[in-house]
Amino acid sequence: MRITKFGHSCIRIEHDGHTLVIDPGGFTQPEAVDGADAVLVTHEHPDHYHPAHLVRASAPVFTIDAVAQRIREDSPEVAEQLTVVSPEQTFEAAGLPVRAVGEQHAVIHPDLPRFDNSGYVVTLATPSGDQKVFHPGDALTPPGEPVDLLCVVVSAPWMKVSEAVDFARLVGAPRNLAIHDRVYSEAGLGIVDGHLSRLLPDTQAYARVPDGADLV
Repeated sequence: MRITKFGHSCIRIEHDGHTLVIDPGGFTQPEAVDGADAVLVTHEHPDHYHPAHLVRASAPVFTIDAVAQRIREDSPEVAEQLTVVSPEQTFEAAGLPVRAVGEQHAVIHPDLPRFDNSGYVVTLATPSGDQKVFHPGDALTPPGEPVDLLCVVVSAPWMKVSEAVDFARLVGAPRNLAIHDRVYSEAGLGIVDGHLSRLLPDTQAYARVPDGADLV
């Protein structure tokens, strides 16, 4: 099992000969999708969805209806690669079991409409048992089951650091990987790292890794 963090909210999972990429958006290096067997997209915001990356990947794309509509408009050549998923649906992407979680983006402001959003729990079979990875997209909707790794949002216009801490505590994953980290400066992220490292219990490890680096 290999998990690589790419720009902002993108992670790449390589496992048992399969490669799955989640949320290769506008802040993500293009090479994140190279060799992908499938791509998951949580929602339509450009930091999570970038049409050129989907064209480059030339791989099946699994996403919600709102994103699928955008893709058909922006990149019609990708339309035949689309599979639309619904909340709580289980499906297979890149040979890996996936479950869709949640329906809506976190509240940005009460005066703004809420976008659709789906998180994804990906199950990786290992000799020691299943390992579950949860990417929530831009939501604070818990996965509804124990997970081994939470991709935790650490900076966003719609959240404060206490919400990141509380969400990680609620999910209770033994490992937490920082995502959605292009909103703050390195100085600001250093503060966030300090809070998460101090405030999560000893049973929950926290890491933020550079773009293109593997979680070890």
